[in-house]
Amino acid sequence: MKTVFGISALAIATALAASPTATAQTLETPAARPAPKPVAPAAQASRGEIIVTAPVRQSETDVLQGTSILSGAELTRNLRPTIGETLARQPGVSATSFGPSASRPILRGFQGERIRVLTDGIGSIDVSNTSVDHAVIIDPLLAERIEVLRGPSALLFGSSAVGGVVNVIDTRIPRTVPENGYRVNGIASYGSAANERSGGGAGDVAVGEHLVLHADGSYLKSGNLRTGGNILSPEARAAARSQVGLPQDTDEPIDFARSASLRGKLPNTQSETWTAGVGASVITDTGNLGISYSHYDSLYGVPIRYATEVGQEQEAPRLDVVQNRFDLRGEINTGGGFLDRIRVRAGHATYRHFELEPDGGVGTAFFNNGTEGRIELVQANRGGWQGASGVQYFNRLFDVNGDEAFLPRNETNQTGLFTLQQYSAGAFRAEGGLRYEHTALDAKTPLNDLRFFRGTRSFDAVSGSLGGSYGVTDAVRVGVNVSRTERAPSAEELFANGGHAGTQAYEFGSPDFRLEKSWGLEGTLHAHGDGFSFDASAYYNWFSNYISENQVAQDICQLAADPSGREVDLPCFQYQQADARYYGFEANASVRVAQIGGYLINADLLGDYVRATIVDNGPVPRIPPMRVLGGIEAQGDRVNGRLEVEHVFEQDRIAAFETTTRDYTMVNATIGFSPFGKDSKTSILVSANNLFDGEARRHASFLKDFAPLAGRDIRATLRFGL
Repeated sequence: MKTVFGISALAIATALAASPTATAQTLETPAARPAPKPVAPAAQASRGEIIVTAPVRQSETDVLQGTSILSGAELTRNLRPTIGETLARQPGVSATSFGPSASRPILRGFQGERIRVLTDGIGSIDVSNTSVDHAVIIDPLLAERIEVLRGPSALLFGSSAVGGVVNVIDTRIPRTVPENGYRVNGIASYGSAANERSGGGAGDVAVGEHLVLHADGSYLKSGNLRTGGNILSPEARAAARSQVGLPQDTDEPIDFARSASLRGKLPNTQSETWTAGVGASVITDTGNLGISYSHYDSLYGVPIRYATEVGQEQEAPRLDVVQNRFDLRGEINTGGGFLDRIRVRAGHATYRHFELEPDGGVGTAFFNNGTEGRIELVQANRGGWQGASGVQYFNRLFDVNGDEAFLPRNETNQTGLFTLQQYSAGAFRAEGGLRYEHTALDAKTPLNDLRFFRGTRSFDAVSGSLGGSYGVTDAVRVGVNVSRTERAPSAEELFANGGHAGTQAYEFGSPDFRLEKSWGLEGTLHAHGDGFSFDASAYYNWFSNYISENQVAQDICQLAADPSGREVDLPCFQYQQADARYYGFEANASVRVAQIGGYLINADLLGDYVRATIVDNGPVPRIPPMRVLGGIEAQGDRVNGRLEVEHVFEQDRIAAFETTTRDYTMVNATIGFSPFGKDSKTSILVSANNLFDGEARRHASFLKDFAPLAGRDIRATLRFGL
């Protein structure tokens, strides 16, 4: 089925691009956009931009849900080795922070199966949703811009996007013909906290009038991360000290006193990653069609989850990851009439990673072959009415072999039909979306393996949203949106039955789960004017059949593991369904406070909060606490300077198996130089992050008691372009 789909998509795209009736319509590039007014970065990143992840392109002020865009100088300043850490200072965004090499975004408290991480509109096709110790296979070094789309419109990319979508736009498939026949962009960076050395480059060259060839590559190497303060949290240190002197029935006894006294370097967090890619596009007056190939190769360590009780294991896992990927993208303009343009996007990847033993042997091997594609028909604007409709297909073949095979070999097939319709009349805008999705999950368990479920589960889900906004003035717009979503359980939630060392948990799913359903209500406010910007969203979600992973009595997992004869020596976590409630807000504001000589002085402030509860049970685990971040920036033609302070509050609203996470404050300072002027592609950025070397832990991290965030990190970054 995957091969047939890939050939069909290629044939359709080729036929469309060759159509003599088509006219050119390429995606807008950053250079083609009018320069934004000089405001603080939080506003500058979103103001007036085009949201290319949405089927219907629109200004940020017209979107009914909260939206963030990271590009240009702000992207350079926030760039980190992972997508999660790169986005962690955006409104409503946190990160899983499973060490410096594996950190996935968290949107409005949602993670895992409830958000989608995309590369140019197609999934990353990896296993990062399976466990937090698995890296997202997207390289931020090569990103041109990163978009965060929250709220119900994100469901156009799949029912698993109920929490939102992160879309990373790169240049691997060229969109435009270089003006001078070629273009080159590069970046080099150094970070002191992990002795991190990285560099990346991308280049395009025009061959004739219409063919553009592309090549890119990147390399990153880092040592163990230096942290501020103690490695173990106060609770974990106290637990470890309480075990000192107790008898241990093992050949390799654990030194609990040493673990409790660890400071500074975070062991087993070194990494080495390289990527390479090539692409080509035919770009003519009748459309564009491009293909690409990319290779990703990484070896990284995962922070040690230190034992705090006699009998617990203490491992230092390393992951050896390889992905090979092919992509296709095409877009044409139909020349008028009902349809404005047609888009085709497809990707196929083979992925594997080995979880290595201390002697270098392979303990567990993960294999994932995935194909995803979508075709969108974008309507022309007729009397204020426009929209987009399409079909999306996804296939995943997933297998785990070895000591920690906690899932059976399984296949997921998903087909979705979607439409988004918009209507504008003066100051009023309305938007409605609808998605139907059929999902089939097949557990291909051998007949002699009694531990895993064998068979197929299928689900039919229907999701929709309806909303409107009104322009109170030319500068102020308010909106409200109501949504109804349905999500099919994932293979991990249905079929899991085994121990997983990465999270130090025995995970147990249920093949009897039903669709997860929710109602959502969201209100938005956008206020943009000369020298000021304010964006805010407030939301409330009601879930039924909400799936969460909760710690349960040990004998439940032991009973599930008995057919295999395995002894369960890890804490038992079971996926369960119940009603749940999420509500919260995110807001960011920016204002020009002064002009001193040739410098504009801007101040900005953002804040976010989410509260999540499983009805009749208690707080949802690993929910980020309230946060505020304020900054002041001086912007000039050649020199920019910024000082910011981020305070994350204590999280004491916790599930029964969690510990409280203390509050922390980070101070960051940055100075940037554009030696050839602000319009030049060359810039030098020097920053000091966590300037006072504070000890900080993200509550959403599985490892927050054993792996704090980076300590003082002096970073230097050079960007250049020709």
